Amino acid sequence: MKLPGNMNAMMQQAQKMQQRLQEEIGLIRVDASAGGGMVTVRMDGHKKVLGVKIDPEVAGDVEMLQDLVAAACAEAFNKAEEEGRKKMQSTLGGVLPPGLL
Repeated sequence: MKLPGNMNAMMQQAQKMQQRLQEEIGLIRVDASAGGGMVTVRMDGHKKVLGVKIDPEVAGDVEMLQDLVAAACAEAFNKAEEEGRKKMQSTLGGVLPPGLL
């Protein structure tokens, strides 16, 4: 099905905007820590874990280490989600109707 020229151009523009938005979200970096900084997780805007730092002091207690890594990952996920939402709102806020994001 061929779209009218105006609609085709709008669809191409929307695709470019979506691609640019995904690239910008990928540039987001967040850090989250647990246990007073004993475990720190770095994540990008696509919620990919980029790094984990572990204080050697906590390395001997496996159960606590597991809990701290899980907590830091959850916090990083939430931060990345919020930053991604902010980026989408700033990029698409003027394009989409209010309340859609």
